[in-house]
Amino acid sequence: MTVSHSPISPRRAPHRTAGSETAAKAVAKRSVSASLPVEPGSSGSAKGRQTRQAIIDCALQMAGRIGLEGLSIGVLADRMEMSKSGVFAHFGSREELQIAVIRHYHDQFEQEVFYRAIEQPRGMPRLAAMVQRWLQRVSVEMETGCIYISSAVEFDDRPGTVRDALVAMIQTWHDAVRRAIVQAIEMGHLKPDTDPQQLMFQIHGYILALHHDARLLRLPNSLELACRSLDALLRDHATSEGLPLLLPCLAKEHPASDSAPH
Repeated sequence: MTVSHSPISPRRAPHRTAGSETAAKAVAKRSVSASLPVEPGSSGSAKGRQTRQAIIDCALQMAGRIGLEGLSIGVLADRMEMSKSGVFAHFGSREELQIAVIRHYHDQFEQEVFYRAIEQPRGMPRLAAMVQRWLQRVSVEMETGCIYISSAVEFDDRPGTVRDALVAMIQTWHDAVRRAIVQAIEMGHLKPDTDPQQLMFQIHGYILALHHDARLLRLPNSLELACRSLDALLRDHATSEGLPLLLPCLAKEHPASDSAPH
């Protein structure tokens, strides 16, 4: 399975040279970051930035277990062996800390999923790579928890800056996947009657089902089921030209990953 993730125009894509394709990838990367809110408090001395990043790293690890709502300046101060005023100086509020954690998670997600996927050719190869790398990311998060999913439960009905930041970053990724789907249609790799919004909804639905069944129900074959489901979904929408471009199912490449968390 592979997934495509890069900005796509509604017009049929023209033929690109290697140079123009590289330029298009650079534009794709810039477009993702440009749509996100500006991170506050990122200036200062090199030592200050290093300390701030160490706090964010620690907070992200904790948030995977206790959620964003479990984070506080006091808890982090104890964990970092710092004073509360020392931690507060880097963030100013718990909300700013939570937003910094969400952004850091998003940056990691981009590096592991988006940036690596757009190295694949446009169309089905890139789309399939996005889906596969998304699955790989979630398979790791069976142990650590997914900030996007757990935070959605915490903040779905709580208006505010943290929810706004969370929505912006999740929407950025979803928009990129939808654009990749559109591009695969334009390339003739997906059937012309494919509904990008519907296909994105189904892909995301299988990702959520995997996270739920693996972490809550502890189903030992949940990853294999998700892989087969997503593979079948893309195959169902693929054209005869797009079918040969699909990657092998993640479950076939990584059979050891099919176990539920202990």
